[in-house]
Amino acid sequence: MKFLKNEELGRPDLQDYRQQDKLKVTIVLDNVRSGLNVGSVFRSADSFNAEQIFLCGITAKPPERDILKSALGATESVRWKHFETTAEALESLKSDGYTIYAVEQSDPCISLESVEAVSGSKYALVFGNEVKGVDERLIPLLDNCIEIPQSGTKHSLNISVCAGIVLWKFYELLTLKKA
Repeated sequence: MKFLKNEELGRPDLQDYRQQDKLKVTIVLDNVRSGLNVGSVFRSADSFNAEQIFLCGITAKPPERDILKSALGATESVRWKHFETTAEALESLKSDGYTIYAVEQSDPCISLESVEAVSGSKYALVFGNEVKGVDERLIPLLDNCIEIPQSGTKHSLNISVCAGIVLWKFYELLTLKKA
């Protein structure tokens, strides 16, 4: 066994990456305060080839220093757009035919291991504020909620960890299981 160097990984350069077919998943960040969290989400979005990120409300946006620190260049590879409100972003996605899931604890909800995704369909994943979660006023714009099963004493995960887990699931369903 040996660890691979970056040049051995066969990753595309920035221009080739931008030309690749994207995972039909848009990430929506609803008032996420921490630039470090936003940058980490950019990095996960790049890793799993997500279509784009919508930064909403007070969510930090590039070129904020903490975003650039944790994104490690992913702000250049992942398309992003800012919306004044998350509702505006979700209304736009809804009119474009996206199925919209908030990643939030709710009743009812879909447990992550039971999520199904159809190839060719478009999905939006809404991740909320570090303290308050996804704004409840958005419920009428959602198709459902996804919850990550947990067994510990804490009731939630850091938003950047949560985004990585859920993006992996959609990558698995729409890319790996499709092949």
